[in-house]
Amino acid sequence: MPVNPVGASATGMQYADGEILAAKAAEKFGVPFCLSTMSICSIEDVAERTTKPFWFQLYVMKDRGFIERLIERAKAAKCSALVLTLDLQILGQRHKDLKNGLSAPPKLTIANMIDMATKPRWCLGMAMTPRRTFGNIVGYATGVGNMASLSSWTAEQFDPGLNWDDVQWIKKLWGGKLIIKGILDEQDARLAADSGADALIVSNHGGRQLDGAISSIKALPGIVDAVGKDIEVWMDGGIRSGQDVLKAWALGARGTMIGRPFLYGLGAMGEAGVTKCLEIIRNEMDITMSSIAHQGIGKHRNRNHEAPGCNRDAIPPGSLCIALRIQDISHARSN
Repeated sequence: MPVNPVGASATGMQYADGEILAAKAAEKFGVPFCLSTMSICSIEDVAERTTKPFWFQLYVMKDRGFIERLIERAKAAKCSALVLTLDLQILGQRHKDLKNGLSAPPKLTIANMIDMATKPRWCLGMAMTPRRTFGNIVGYATGVGNMASLSSWTAEQFDPGLNWDDVQWIKKLWGGKLIIKGILDEQDARLAADSGADALIVSNHGGRQLDGAISSIKALPGIVDAVGKDIEVWMDGGIRSGQDVLKAWALGARGTMIGRPFLYGLGAMGEAGVTKCLEIIRNEMDITMSSIAHQGIGKHRNRNHEAPGCNRDAIPPGSLCIALRIQDISHARSN
């Protein structure tokens, strides 16, 4: 199944030990899990509690010594791919975070205390786990020993000067599979392909970085046309169902990443909720493919069943062009 749960920041605040549970669910389901730099559970926490390699998503900070050590830790944990995120060098104005007062460390307000009082299971889980901070940073970054110091460090460390020379430096230091995430522009896609990366991910960071940015699925076809023959293209953002996965595949994406769907499942049911999310998506894919006379995304397509207007040259064999006509992709969600 071409679906990869991508660990959002602070996944372990959705459910105690959330990154560990999500990684275990993905492993059992046979899909890769991607751990965030800003995770609650550390690289080592996840590696010690899983048996198969996972991916690691890297945010580049000004402290290059910290980045070197972080990459070495990912190598020691035998991560199978490094996902280099390029679209978070300046933190966007996230309206929901501002409205809800999200902060690190969290502020203990009356509203927050009332909210927590209605969620005793969550409170008990968080009270019983030792993992309540950013495990990849606290104790590893210079001068960051607690949540209070983390807040000021993070505000200063995102590096707006990140450039393609830095990508080459990271590629050489990593030495393994490199995936570049956060591409929405065809020129950037070409630069990513020329950098020697193994894959790129078309993503608008869940629509959270730049309000009004183009949706990932709208940007996808042009990027596939531009570089799809030179580099593997994935898509992140807007995947809410198995049909959404098939639309992305039909437009040329060789894989998709999910954030909110598995986080909702995790928050509701823990590891079982992540498994349930993946099962729902797989079942929706099966039903949709059956409805359009396809046995699998790897099967040769039936040209007689392709929808009018499909660009056969831009879509690799095995894709499901007719899936694009199930509903108009123009209203696809930002994420």
